[in-house]
Amino acid sequence: MRYIKALSAAALALSLCGCEKMSYFQVNPNAPTVADPSLELSNIEQIAFNTISTDAGLASRQLAYTQSASLAQYYGWQRGSMSYGNISQVVKMQQEAMRTAKLNYYYLGKFFTSYFIIQMTEAFGDIPYSQMMQSMANNNFDSTATRPVYDLQHDVYLGVLNQLKIASDSLVDNGVALEGDLIYGGNVVQWKQLINSFSLRVLMSLSLKTSDATLNIQQRFNDIVSNPTQYPLMGSNSDNGALPFYNITGNQYPYYNNNSMKTDFYLDSSFVHLLQGLNDPRLFVYGEPTPIATAANLADTNFNAYGGLWGSGDLSYNITKRGAGEASAINNRYAYDPINEPSLLMGYSELQFILAEAVVRGWISGNANSYYMNGILASLQFSDYNTTYSTVDIQNYLAQPSLALQTGTAIQQIITQKYISMYMNVGWQAFYEYLRTGFPTLEVTGSGIINQVNGVNTVPKRWMYPLDEYTNNATNVQNAVNRQFPGGDNVNAVMWLLQP
Repeated sequence: MRYIKALSAAALALSLCGCEKMSYFQVNPNAPTVADPSLELSNIEQIAFNTISTDAGLASRQLAYTQSASLAQYYGWQRGSMSYGNISQVVKMQQEAMRTAKLNYYYLGKFFTSYFIIQMTEAFGDIPYSQMMQSMANNNFDSTATRPVYDLQHDVYLGVLNQLKIASDSLVDNGVALEGDLIYGGNVVQWKQLINSFSLRVLMSLSLKTSDATLNIQQRFNDIVSNPTQYPLMGSNSDNGALPFYNITGNQYPYYNNNSMKTDFYLDSSFVHLLQGLNDPRLFVYGEPTPIATAANLADTNFNAYGGLWGSGDLSYNITKRGAGEASAINNRYAYDPINEPSLLMGYSELQFILAEAVVRGWISGNANSYYMNGILASLQFSDYNTTYSTVDIQNYLAQPSLALQTGTAIQQIITQKYISMYMNVGWQAFYEYLRTGFPTLEVTGSGIINQVNGVNTVPKRWMYPLDEYTNNATNVQNAVNRQFPGGDNVNAVMWLLQP
């Protein structure tokens, strides 16, 4: 935890100075140590809500890369990174909120720390949590604080669920707007909607743990859904947890004018086949027609005008296929539109799919097919770039008998539609949904795949702990590895969250 070690050294240096006059001259008037929490909020939002990731698209078999062999595409990754720096920034906002008596910022901080903690535990398994958060909040930099124990993943989730409930219960719509809010313009009700909807996401991620009495997943889920007055949820795309972009330098779409995005990213063939099989018009806004189709004057709205690359196939095969004009590039808007679509931390469509799955699992009452169709509709409306498809096109798509939920395949259909809706957005959520449910199948038959178990190509289930952890907190990280993974710290080890 390098940021804690750095702060510890600074604190020690100040403690060695016993002269009041000397300490006075050590204060830099140009480097303020206090700030209004609204200034911190804007920075935190830009980090948390910017979820757009080509690596996630490559790993989820939506994209293929042709410039070089991508570790994300071929499952060759090893170590991840922790979010300590992001969390420390949130804690700073909370401290300033307490200092200025602007408590809504403090409770928003509980949401953001929970969000970053979930990112960490989904990637690794057990992580430092309780001692880490306590040391940050208390500005404690002793040797114990800089080497926090790793909490069990079960306890991490329990703590996060409790913190999210406190955040929702404590935010107050007192008529005083949250300044510096880039997402909802200070609307506290919409923040509560996002926090409660995100809580349902966290609860659904625990679907393999419904027998755990301490977590009490089904009851917690029901408590939120059955009490919309106390726990409001997102009601439409206008409530999306979305970071908008503007045609202003520094605020443009992350891949705007990116040369690699213009030339190297193509649709994965399994993704193209999925959309073609469903007659899904989102294909027209996710990719471009192949050069061969364009030469043949096929319409952009002709499903036969699209083709993909073999995600698990070796690079030379895909380069050859691309050169033959048989591959659909990612849609031009991702590189040429400075605004494009906003970046989602979580959207209304995802909430509807979560509710549909909850009905199918028997967690709540309701019409699963209605929730499911609402999710698809919201995704179509969100992605309808420049009104590429009409209201009639959307109605025709939704009216297909094969699209409706079927007995025995309902969860597969729900997760598949959620997967389609998360194209180039919501970070790694589609990949984590696959790890939880197995849907849709991520193709690994090609010779490009790096990761194997007993000689068989395999999708990784996690990231290895960062080397910094072994350097700075060796005993605790090794204890965490020993108790979780008999085979050691490797990408194929199965964390508690994914164990039936």
